[in-house]
Amino acid sequence: MSGVWVFKNGVVRLVDGAEAMEGGRQGSGGRRKVLVHTASNEIITSYAVLERKLYSLGWERYYDDPDLLQYHKRSTVHLISLPMDFNRFKSMHMYDIVVKNKNSFEVRDMMM
Repeated sequence: MSGVWVFKNGVVRLVDGAEAMEGGRQGSGGRRKVLVHTASNEIITSYAVLERKLYSLGWERYYDDPDLLQYHKRSTVHLISLPMDFNRFKSMHMYDIVVKNKNSFEVRDMMM
């Protein structure tokens, strides 16, 4: 049995080397992902900042689910769903925004 034991959220589990490397980047002293608005080179640090950028790209707030922040663009079928708490804003949400807004956002590694 090879791998690395990882303690996260009160749970210990054995992970393989690749997953351990990815998890290590998120820890202290590593890297974390940030969402960057490419036109202004601004790091998105809050939902207020993100909302202004999305509104300028034609996105509208969608109030269907009270547990999520959701944005819809009328000219598409796309829906961006985000957790209400910005601290729970993860790289999967960032990549969702990037895919739905080509050339407007990108995800970068930031040294901590």
